[in-house]
Amino acid sequence: MNYRHSMTCHTEGIKAIAPAKWRGLDGLMGVYWDAEGQAGARAYYLSPDPRIVVFFNDVSSHIRMSNREAAFGHHDRPMTRAIYVPAGVPLWTSFTSPHRFSHLDLHLHKDRLLRFLAPAVGTSVARTALRRPVEIQDVEAIETLASLLVAEVSHPTRHAAFAESLVGSIVTGLLDLPEPGGDQVNGRLTQAQMNKLVARVDARSDGRMTVAEMAATVGLSESWFASVFKQTTGKTPLQWQLGKRIEHAQILLRESDLTVADVAVQLGFSDQAHLTKAFRQITGETPAAWRRVQQIP
Repeated sequence: MNYRHSMTCHTEGIKAIAPAKWRGLDGLMGVYWDAEGQAGARAYYLSPDPRIVVFFNDVSSHIRMSNREAAFGHHDRPMTRAIYVPAGVPLWTSFTSPHRFSHLDLHLHKDRLLRFLAPAVGTSVARTALRRPVEIQDVEAIETLASLLVAEVSHPTRHAAFAESLVGSIVTGLLDLPEPGGDQVNGRLTQAQMNKLVARVDARSDGRMTVAEMAATVGLSESWFASVFKQTTGKTPLQWQLGKRIEHAQILLRESDLTVADVAVQLGFSDQAHLTKAFRQITGETPAAWRRVQQIP
């Protein structure tokens, strides 16, 4: 499959310090970059096909990333050592300090990826995995594979099949593929997906996320996410999220001197009455009554 990747890319304050090395393979393109970014440097990337980025040094304390244009300071996160960006997902990055870095970019035709994964996990599971973003910091095995691939991209010494097999190993090592007979095949969220969702909700000061944001966190469509979430937890996403917010309210009521009204504001409820109604719905008590019971020696 002849493949020319197409990606919209805008950078500011980032420059290559050596010529890029690249190699086209069957349905994919590998590009190795050695570059540096200034403090405040920014970039925007959008590709119609999936891509993988593997960094060869730790960039988490220097580069922040977000999937929203104006989200830095609110919904951004540290750049990890390896990321998988699904087709059509935008990515913005921002440098918090000057940094030199090197990374391998893999631009992958989605049909080529599907053709590679489907025989092992099935077409439906493969399509789901390809829609799910992945960000990992522990890249020991993937970095080894990526280093071998960089050597073949820079100075090819073997048949293209060798480089393509390395790409395949990186893909299967990075993507969130279920074990045979696992929960994902049965229409349930995996434990890794639930852990990621809990961490993302807990990171919000008010504990609020839309269903669309929750679905994007685990790489699923909103309708499919709502279905498998209820199969997994027995609750709708918004019911589950409300329960998490009430748990947070209980912590604040027990461990702080905030008034009930202040707790309501901090957790994004419209007013004290709104919090009281939700709190009673979940616990059977008002916040004030629950707090009094907790304070009894």
